[in-house]
Amino acid sequence: MAIHNMPRPKKHYGQHFLHERGIIERIVAAIDPKPGEHLVEIGPGEGALTLPLLDKARVLTAIELDSELIEPLRERARAHGDLTILHADVLQADFTALAGDRKLRLVGNLPYYVSSPILFHCLQHTRAIEDMHFMLQKEVVDRMAAMPGSKTYGRLSVMLQLVCTVEPLLRVPAGAFRPPPQVESAVVRLIPRPQSLLPEAQLMPAIEQIVRAAFGQRRKTLANALSGTMDVETICGAGIDPRARAETLAPQQYVALARVAGRRDEISGHER
Repeated sequence: MAIHNMPRPKKHYGQHFLHERGIIERIVAAIDPKPGEHLVEIGPGEGALTLPLLDKARVLTAIELDSELIEPLRERARAHGDLTILHADVLQADFTALAGDRKLRLVGNLPYYVSSPILFHCLQHTRAIEDMHFMLQKEVVDRMAAMPGSKTYGRLSVMLQLVCTVEPLLRVPAGAFRPPPQVESAVVRLIPRPQSLLPEAQLMPAIEQIVRAAFGQRRKTLANALSGTMDVETICGAGIDPRARAETLAPQQYVALARVAGRRDEISGHER
């Protein structure tokens, strides 16, 4: 799928343009876009995914930071459907406002150097998102889907799995890109969990703080790693062994820690 008259990939944007037709077809099949859906593509680049998605959905919004890519892509898309391109940094995008009264289906080959910040940004808007299909570094996808007890299980695993189901879909070899990256890639599907299964919104800052502290010193026991956040009695109050380590706790156990810590803070506040 050779693409001509397009700017060269820019290293400072982490650009690696997908060109392998077989991989593109598998990704589009996994997304299975349909007319009437609210598709938003992050970083369309040369349009390798944009154009086949447009062929099926007929309407698509793309968010592109590199201004040099916008006009060539807009021109090429005319024969495929109705493409709206927003020249913006995705980290500044308000997906909730963009969704309006229709949930978004997010897709994208994310720049690997900023993929984690983009994922955490998307998590702030999950009420407005139907699903997400992202191409990422395979190592990141492995971490996203990792189970408690594994070496790859960490902060990203916990925070994502609390709010989404994570489903790795396919591996993508380096040769499927121009220029080839130094790493293997993978496509992952994220589906936001129903609102009734999510932790209470007011708990999220505490959960984030506890998870960050626990995995910041993952070789230490929870009693030591969380010593600046909560005491041993609080950890025990959540039904968790303070001698355990961060990677052994399931995501819901971090929610339990935040709940108990919140109750103890409330009690101590009343006592004052």
